[in-house]
Amino acid sequence: MKKSVVRGEPAAIVGRLEEWMAEHPGVPVDTARTSLYTAAELYDTATYDASLDARAYAWSQEPRTREAALARALHDHAIDLALADWTAGRHLVGVMGGHRLERGQPAYAEAARLGAALGAGLVVASGGGPGAMEAANLGGRLAEQPDDLDAALALLAEVPSYHPTVEAWVHRAFDVLARFPGGADTLGIPTWYYGHEPPNVFATAIAKYFRNSTREATLLEVCDAGIVFLPGLGGTVQEIFQDACENYYATEESVAPMVLVGTAYWTEELPAWPLLRSVARGRPMERHVHLVDGVDDAVNLIVSRT
Repeated sequence: MKKSVVRGEPAAIVGRLEEWMAEHPGVPVDTARTSLYTAAELYDTATYDASLDARAYAWSQEPRTREAALARALHDHAIDLALADWTAGRHLVGVMGGHRLERGQPAYAEAARLGAALGAGLVVASGGGPGAMEAANLGGRLAEQPDDLDAALALLAEVPSYHPTVEAWVHRAFDVLARFPGGADTLGIPTWYYGHEPPNVFATAIAKYFRNSTREATLLEVCDAGIVFLPGLGGTVQEIFQDACENYYATEESVAPMVLVGTAYWTEELPAWPLLRSVARGRPMERHVHLVDGVDDAVNLIVSRT
C-alpha cells in the first residue's frame, strides 16, 4: 500500500477517512473499487462537464487536505490492484506518441495500423489519451477485424479533435464502437494530472490515476513485450528516457525492446536517438534499442522477439 499522508494507526486512519467522506459526498470516485474503468463509466453523461471524468478532474484541482490526499492515494492503490488482476496472463506492448495528432492525418492512420498489427498477437497499451494514443488503441481493438479499420478512420476524421468540444469527439468515437462492436482487449493508462486530455474510448480497460508519477511508472512496467515510440514532444521524450533508465539497470533477460519510429524526427527534429544510443552503449540494453523509418519495421522487431 502506498505511503499514507495521514499519521496514525491504520484503523484510525481508515475511520477518519470514512467519516470525512461521509461529510463530503462530493468525492466522485470509489476509493475501494475492484475493477478498471470503462469508457462508458468515465463518460456517463451526455455533456462532458458533468461526466465522472470531468468531475474527478475538478475534484483533483481542489485545495488538498490530508483526507483528500489519502482518498486519492487509496483510489490509485485500488487501481494498482485491479490493473494487476487485468494484466495477469496477458502480454502487453506499449505505443507512445503525441496527444496533438489529429484524426484524419496520415500519421494518425499509421498509428492505428501499427496498433492493429501489434494487436494481432499482443495486447496494445497506451497512455490512454487522444492523438497517437487513441489511434493505437483503435487499431488494437480492431486487430481481429482489420477490414473495418479504414471505415472507422474515415468516420473519425469527420471530427478531428477534442477541440473545440469534447462531446463531439467522444460521441463520434462511441458511434464507431456501435458500428463495429466487439473487438480485442486494449488498455489505456491515463491520468487526471493531464485533465485537459480526455481519455479515448477505444481502450476496453482504463486504469486512470490521480498521480502522474505512479501512472508513468506503471505504464512502462506493464509493457513486457516492449514499447514503440512514435513522434511526440515532452511527454513522449520523458517516457523514452524513463524507460531507458529502467532498461539501463536491468539484466539482459528482463530488458524490453525500445523502438523509435521516424529516423529524421528522432535524429534531426528532436534528436533523442543519439542520446539514447549513447546511454545504451556497452549495456545489456544496447541490442534492444532500435531506430526505424516506419511502423512495419517496428512491428517486425517486436514480433520477432515474441
